[in-house]
This record gives sequence, structure tokens and C-alpha cells, in this order.
Amino acid sequence: MGNTEKFEMIANKYDTPERIQIAKVSSDAISNYLMDTKSKNAIDFGCGTGLVGMNMLNEFNSILFLDTSQNMVNQMNQKITDFNIQNVDTLCFDIEKESLSDIHVQADYIFMAQVLLHIYDVELVLSRLFDVLNEGGHLLIVDFIKNEKIVSDIVHNGFNPEELAATMTKIGYRDIQFKTFYTGNKIFMGQDASMFILDSKKGHR
Repeated sequence: MGNTEKFEMIANKYDTPERIQIAKVSSDAISNYLMDTKSKNAIDFGCGTGLVGMNMLNEFNSILFLDTSQNMVNQMNQKITDFNIQNVDTLCFDIEKESLSDIHVQADYIFMAQVLLHIYDVELVLSRLFDVLNEGGHLLIVDFIKNEKIVSDIVHNGFNPEELAATMTKIGYRDIQFKTFYTGNKIFMGQDASMFILDSKKGHR
């Protein structure tokens, strides 16, 4: 996955007040889409230091915190130890290089907050996540609305949710809905930006 080396370097100082606040609004937005999930298993995909998933430990039976950066996973492992968290696992894994179905990971819910930005081959990753979801499972995406002011060779400049939904429909996702839920000052590469949440369900391929 893109930018792993950068995240390896900043892992131990990643939890800034700004990131913690954005994670809170993201997890609140995700929680609005959860129904009867207490017995369900989830993956916090591209979890970083677990800021989003940590807010949802009580929402699920278990959460797998997954990231490509071993240092980020180490930070999450430290939190698990410090807070004696029971219902979680961690995994360092790069889904752009290998398929999760090879290691028999399945989930009812997958959520990813500000992760798609860093993914080079969006369609490949969304397709591999589709394979990991149980029938009727949900993929929830939180990310930035496309912003033409941002020019970067390391991240996407956000996404058009309609175009993203079209790609996902082609893969097999159904019942896709999305909305803008947050706008903030200088929250995306120094630019003001809006964030959307997209909910989708695994239908039959």
C-alpha cells in the first residue's frame, strides 16, 4: 500500500489532537450506519494507530486492526496492552501485494477512514475487500471529496463518491449510499476540505 515508509517514520507521534478529533467525527459517522453489530466481526482497514476503531470497540464482537506499517501496528499493540483490550487482534498486511482470502480472514463489517487516498490501485483493493466480506456484509468508506486544489504524487486528491460508487457496483457492491458529513479548515494537505461517508453491502457477484 502507498506511503508505508512515511507512516513507519511518524507512527510514534501520529496521535495529534487534530488526528484524534478527525478520527472521532469519522467513527461517529460510521456508527450511524451500524445495526445489530454486537455479535459481528469487523476490520479496521488501514487502522494506523487505531484511532477510529478504538472508538468502536463496544460496537462489535471483535475488531481486527490491519495496517501495512509494522510501526503503526506496534503502536496499536501497545494500546491493547496498556488498556487491556480483549476483543481485538492486529495484523500487518499489504492487501495490494497479496489477498486476505489467502489467510482466511472474513468480516461482517470493514471500515476504512482516510485510507483510500493512499491506495494506488483502488479497484483492486476494493475487489479484494469484497472477497473478505461475508454475504450481506458492509464496507464503509470515509474519505475526502475530490479537491482540485490539491496536487500530489503521493495521495489521491480525494474522490468523487458517484464515480467511486460506479466502480464498486461493477465489483458487486449493492445498496450504495453516501453523503458529506464534515467540512473542516486545512484538514487535507493544508486545504479546507469536506469528508464523505459511503456505505455499501456485499451482494451476489
